[in-house]
Amino acid sequence: MSGHSKWATIKHKKAKTDAARGRAFSKIIREITAAARVGGGDPDANPRLRTAMESAKSMNMPADNIDRAVKKGTGELPGVSYEEVTYEGYGANGVAVLVQALTDNKNRSTASVRHVFDKHGGSMGAAGCVAWQFKPRGLIVIPKNRADEDTVLAAALEAGADDVQTDDSGYSVVTSPASFEAVKRQLSEAGVEWLSAELTQIASNTVPLDEGGAKKVLRLIEMLEELDEVQNVYANFDIPDEVLEKVSGE
Repeated sequence: MSGHSKWATIKHKKAKTDAARGRAFSKIIREITAAARVGGGDPDANPRLRTAMESAKSMNMPADNIDRAVKKGTGELPGVSYEEVTYEGYGANGVAVLVQALTDNKNRSTASVRHVFDKHGGSMGAAGCVAWQFKPRGLIVIPKNRADEDTVLAAALEAGADDVQTDDSGYSVVTSPASFEAVKRQLSEAGVEWLSAELTQIASNTVPLDEGGAKKVLRLIEMLEELDEVQNVYANFDIPDEVLEKVSGE
């Protein structure tokens, strides 16, 4: 499993504060609204919306909140129109950082993102400076105590997954965006429960980090993720498991 995927898994397992939970709710509501605006309000015909709604339900978001977000996206209720923006830059040790945002004020968001990069040892770059290193992929993370390896391999590969990676904590199923839903469905039918399933960006190469570099890069990512407009942050770092566990517990 890549360094960034391991960090995402650790964050998912860590206890959420009320503030973090509130930010997560706000981000997923924005995503539901944007997905409904782009692809319509029927989750069966809109994979992006379906994934967002599944994430909301996994967070125990009330159904009324989800319904209102969908209707704001389709125009059935008044709401804010969000613009999708991607920012690119570098963290410590030249780590590539890709930031996806949904904003109603691009100038404000650009200034906020730039400030975080500058404050935490990074730098924003021009459009295209790091995006070429990332490819859109589906990523399904499954803890080892929820399924055996043979079941995961058989179901995932039969449904068209590109790869199944195994480590001490579990399995990381990588798919193309086109086969993501089919692989999720096949795993579900096989009785496999996952920790997270998302459309993400996976880097083609990684930058190894020691403890000092890891602290700087993870702090930069955390501060970017705390910005209201930022939906996702991807980076191409790789951190040894023992270092990642140490710095994530601080």
